[in-house]
Amino acid sequence: MEVILLDKIGKLGNLGDKVTVKPGHGRNYLVPYGLAVPATRENIEAFETQRAELEAQAAERKAEAEARAAQLAEIELSLVAKAGDEGKLFGSIGPRDLAEAIAQAGIDVAKSEVRMPDGPIRQTGEYDIELNLHAEVSTSVHVVVVAE
Repeated sequence: MEVILLDKIGKLGNLGDKVTVKPGHGRNYLVPYGLAVPATRENIEAFETQRAELEAQAAERKAEAEARAAQLAEIELSLVAKAGDEGKLFGSIGPRDLAEAIAQAGIDVAKSEVRMPDGPIRQTGEYDIELNLHAEVSTSVHVVVVAE
């Protein structure tokens, strides 16, 4: 299935690229979420007329993400959780908990922007958590987990 990308998508392409994707990925993810349109003649012509507007919107989203990244670089989160004698948490701290803690610090972060490749936090200690705010903007937040 050929689609025209309406935004930069990591490992796929940039705004305006005409790419071939698997039909299910295009039909079930890219098109419904407004990230791409099918590459028909009408859609190609419509895209070319809106190209400047879409590029301006993309640049605005990137600038907003860079501003949030600058704010996030300045904060350090301290989370309190119930833990045993050896520092093992009762439960875990996942992306939702981190997104809520960052939101309480005054910066809006979606749960989907929190990257935890090693899984949720299950021990007390210090961690650097990666946040992907935009396809081209990522930052990390220093998190300290202490026992209650």
